[in-house]
Amino acid sequence: MNVILLDKVPNLGALGELVSVKPGYARNFLIPQGKAVFASKQNVAEFEQKRAEWERQALAKQQAAEARKSHLDALPNGITIAHKVGEEGKLFGSVGIRDIIATCAQIGITLERNEVRLTEGPFRQIGDYTVTIHLHTDVETTLPVHVVAA
Repeated sequence: MNVILLDKVPNLGALGELVSVKPGYARNFLIPQGKAVFASKQNVAEFEQKRAEWERQALAKQQAAEARKSHLDALPNGITIAHKVGEEGKLFGSVGIRDIIATCAQIGITLERNEVRLTEGPFRQIGDYTVTIHLHTDVETTLPVHVVAA
């Protein structure tokens, strides 16, 4: 199935490209997420008329992500999360994405759940960790997280 990409999609293509994908991927992910439209003659002609607007929107999204990245990079020491600790530094429960988002919200930085990447899962011990923050397909940064005893 041929689709026109309305946004940059990793490992697939950039804005405005005509790509061939499996029908299920197009119907279940790309089209509902607003990342693509069917490549009919009418949609191709319509896209060509609106190409400048789509490119402007994509650039605005990337610039907004860059601005958010600069706010995150302005925290050289990262964030500190205090959590109840048992013996040997093990946490009661764990520190996960929700805790990181809440702590960032307290200091005025908004993050979405799908932007925070915990590659090794939630943190279960006190210590220093590095979290990857994926703000845009082209914008990614790291955030130091310090988990301390409360």
